[in-house]
Parts: sequence; structure tokens; C-alpha cells
Amino acid sequence: MKLTETFRFEGSDGLTLDGRLDRPRDRKALGTAIFAHCFTCGKDIRAASVIASKLADSGIAVLRFDFTGLGGSEGPLEGFSGNIDDLVAAADALRARYQAPVLLVGHSLGGAAVIAAAERIAEVKAVATIGAPFEVDHVLDRLGEGRAAVEKKGVATVSIAGRPFRVTRDF
Repeated sequence: MKLTETFRFEGSDGLTLDGRLDRPRDRKALGTAIFAHCFTCGKDIRAASVIASKLADSGIAVLRFDFTGLGGSEGPLEGFSGNIDDLVAAADALRARYQAPVLLVGHSLGGAAVIAAAERIAEVKAVATIGAPFEVDHVLDRLGEGRAAVEKKGVATVSIAGRPFRVTRDF
């Protein structure tokens, strides 16, 4: 049985990020994980909730949070490097208020972000990805016609999964 609590923290740019900490209800956590969602998702997608719940039932606390500009988190959507910085900020917040994370789990582009963030979080012992892209072109192709606008102007609004997203060259 798990206990879910609100876990808000300051992101890398000083904005408030909105998370949920799923932890074992009746015992101290054996370890702590961070779950990183896909680019067009958020902390409350079914996959994040189910994975966090199963890990919590197994004794692993899990922080799942919305990246900057998504869901309940403040700010504009930052893109890939911002996601990496948000993961490091999440680890810092966990370290200060609960337990440092030893596991990073990422779905889709969140999987690529946890791989990149792992070297910046000293306590991480393992990284797991679910459907993470392994080729840059695979991700860039999702931008469609907006890719050329981003390359030319540095920013464009693109449609991904039927939703508009502001994408910068940094992405």
C-alpha cells in the first residue's frame, strides 16, 4: 500500500515544479527513484502512476513531477536541456527533504533525459528507460514542418500529439 503526497520544489530556473511522491505507507523506503515523463505527457499519465505505485508497493519511493511548463509546473516549456536541469533539481530537493534518488526511470524523451542527468546525480546507481529514442533524427522528425522554422528563427510552435508546443533551438 502506498502513500502519495504533494511534493513541490524549486526547479533549476527558480520556478515551482509540481510533483507527487509515492512512498511505502507502512515502512521506510528501501530507496528512492525519480520518474521522468515523455515530452507531451505529465506526472499523472497512467504509466507514471502505475509504475510509481508498483515501485512504492515494493518499497521504493518515487517522485514523479511535471517538467517546467507542463501540467502543474510553472514557466514556459524549456525543452531537453531544461528537462535535464529539472531532474537534477528534483534530485537536490529529494536529497534535502527525503532521500537522495538511487534510481532514475524515464519514458520516451524522459528516458533520454534521465540518461543525460544520471552523471550529475552522484547517488544514482541505476537508470531504466521505456521507449527512449536513441537517434536524434527520430525526435527531430516529430517536429514536422516546424523543424525548419526552429532552425531558421530559433523558435516555433509545433504540433506534437495534436497539441501545440513552443520549441526553441535549445531543444
